Amino acid sequence: MSAHERLDTPVTPLRTDVWAATALHSDVCYRLQVEAEPDSLCRILNLFALQFLVPHQLHMEQHGELLDIQLGVAGLSWHRAELIAQKMRNLICVTEVSLQPQGAEHGEWRRAR
Repeated sequence: MSAHERLDTPVTPLRTDVWAATALHSDVCYRLQVEAEPDSLCRILNLFALQFLVPHQLHMEQHGELLDIQLGVAGLSWHRAELIAQKMRNLICVTEVSLQPQGAEHGEWRRAR
């Protein structure tokens, strides 16, 4: 069974965001600094995979012992985006997380840590 077939007939129904059911959904952009370890990017992307989300944008650069990651995801409520940012901060390899609505000016980045 492919991933697309699994999404068409999930074993468990996809849950709605009950805390933000009436909230507007928008595109959000995460900026992270993580340790440059072989599994760091996998750990970050797994947080989205567990919720059947696929980032529409990903950029990563290594600077010494850190990875600078910019990641864009569409269709999230701000509440859910904040929850994912909190889960990122709980990862031992993550040193910093910033979150903003997609397309906001560079000066409007919200520090999540």
